[in-house]
Amino acid sequence: MTKRKPGIFSATKAVKANARERVGQPKASRVVADKPGTGRQAKHKPKLEQVIQQEE
Repeated sequence: MTKRKPGIFSATKAVKANARERVGQPKASRVVADKPGTGRQAKHKPKLEQVIQQEE
């Protein structure tokens, strides 16, 4: 078997690893949606017959 190559040094990864050792792992974040989804029905235009029935 061939010898495994050492990985390329990345300063960013080294700094982040050092910070994790000192401070600890950051808490997982969750993305908050600004507005709720409109749903499937709002994606399609209403048919002409439906528009006429709503006006009556």
